[in-house]
Amino acid sequence: MSLMDRILIIEDDPETVAAIRAEAEALGCQTDHRDTLPAGIEAATTTPYNVIVLDRMLPGGDGVDAMARIRAGGSTALILILSALGRAANRVEGLEKGADDYLPKPFEPEELRARLRALLRRGTIQVLDNDLLAFGDVEIRLKARTVHVRRTHVPTSPKEFELITYFARNAGQVVTRMQLLENVWNLHFDPGTNVVDVHVGRLRRKLEEAGATAIQTARGEGYIFAPLPS
Repeated sequence: MSLMDRILIIEDDPETVAAIRAEAEALGCQTDHRDTLPAGIEAATTTPYNVIVLDRMLPGGDGVDAMARIRAGGSTALILILSALGRAANRVEGLEKGADDYLPKPFEPEELRARLRALLRRGTIQVLDNDLLAFGDVEIRLKARTVHVRRTHVPTSPKEFELITYFARNAGQVVTRMQLLENVWNLHFDPGTNVVDVHVGRLRRKLEEAGATAIQTARGEGYIFAPLPS
C-alpha cells in the first residue's frame, strides 16, 4: 500500500467517522469525509479514491442505491458498505448492487482495518516483469485495470475486473461458484442467490460483443476461462 492511497468516508455518525479514519490512517492512507449522500456522490465522482467507505442510512438516501450513480460518474474505487443493516439479506443486496465488501455495525476496529487492507491490496494487483495478461485476442492490463479484445476496449466495473483477473489466473481450469464467492466476493458461505451467475453473464456478454468467446460454462461445476482463437 502506498502513502498516496486515498479513502473517502461517507458517514454521518461522528464516532464512526473517527473510528474509520483512525484505522485508515494507521494503514498510511489519506482520508476525506462527507456526511451526506449528495456531498459524498459529488466527492466520489470528482476525486480519485482507492476505497470508499459508504454508510447505508444517510441524509439524502440509501448508500446502496447510490453506488450506481457513483459508478456512472466514473469512479473506479472499491466500495465497502458499512451498515447497521447486517442481516444476510442486507449483505447480499449490497453485494448484488455492486459493493466490493459489506461490514455490519457494530464492528471491531481490527476487522475494519483488515477489510480495508484487503481492498487496498485487491486494487493494486502486481505481476512480476510486466502487468499484461494475454490470452489470444484478450488482453488484461493490471496496472491500468483495463481489458481489450484486439484493439476494442471492454469497459468493466471494478467487480468485473476482479472477476476476469481471477479467471485469467486460473485459465483452462474449472472455477467453481464457491471459489468465485470466496476469492472475488470475500464470502465464505453460499448466499443462496445468483450473484455469481449475473456478474459472469454480464462479463461474458461484454467480451462476446467485443468479439471474444472466452468464458465457457462447465455444467454443474462452474466456469472455464479459455479464450477461443478468432
